[in-house]
Amino acid sequence: MSRHVAIVTDSTAYLPPRTMERHGITAVPLTVVLGDQALEEGTEISTRSLAQALQKRRSVTTSRPSPEVFAETYRAAARSGATGIVSLHLSAELSGTYDAAVLAAREAPVPVRVVDTGMVAMALGFCALAAARATENGGSVDDAVTAAEKRAGDTSAHFYVDTLDYLRRGGRIGAAQALLGSALAVKPLLQLQDGRIELLEKVRTASKAIARLEEIAAERAGGEGIDIAVHHLAAPERASALADRLRARVSGLADLHVSEVGAVIGAHTGPGLLGVVVSPR
Repeated sequence: MSRHVAIVTDSTAYLPPRTMERHGITAVPLTVVLGDQALEEGTEISTRSLAQALQKRRSVTTSRPSPEVFAETYRAAARSGATGIVSLHLSAELSGTYDAAVLAAREAPVPVRVVDTGMVAMALGFCALAAARATENGGSVDDAVTAAEKRAGDTSAHFYVDTLDYLRRGGRIGAAQALLGSALAVKPLLQLQDGRIELLEKVRTASKAIARLEEIAAERAGGEGIDIAVHHLAAPERASALADRLRARVSGLADLHVSEVGAVIGAHTGPGLLGVVVSPR
């Protein structure tokens, strides 16, 4: 039984399964409530099923993992030889996941540091990877937390949605901002700012909004060792085309991931989402 620092995150990090396995990262699933069914993200509901439900305007909500789920995750890590745990989660402004992890950490058999990264999707995933790499090089809990917090501070996340209605319904953006977007018939560009989703710019057409999203990402991706993630929901061709253009434009690119977001984020953004995370190593 090896002694090590365990890295825990949640299912909204959207890390590829092989990457999580290679770096020993555990993801605790959030829950999507579809009608009267509570389904675990990543295993019990597909993004295709979610997109169809949203398009039919079925009731879709999300909920945090319970503290007991986190507690069992921490106990399992301790049984596997972990002498400390770093638990990294999506923004506390967007979910109660961080609070559930904090409650569970108080009863854990080994010390647990719970971190509100202020991020979501691969912006969170890159933080978890930074923490894991720090521990692989012999780093402590403090080293892992420092690496994750630095990565979060350097990472930006911008995204385009076809409509602000889903974000308004889920309470993730103000009604006034959503109404403004609808009234002016504009296509919104948003950013993750201080852990909150903020309206960044209003653009007249989808094509111009996506072109502007590309410009913002390219501007952010200066220097060497730049990781980029392109996310989408039910828009694979848009995402692939944007990824190809960014590969051609970003000279210091390290890795570029293209992935469909899971059900939790998709429930709040709706089909047509296109997002770009830029994260220097």
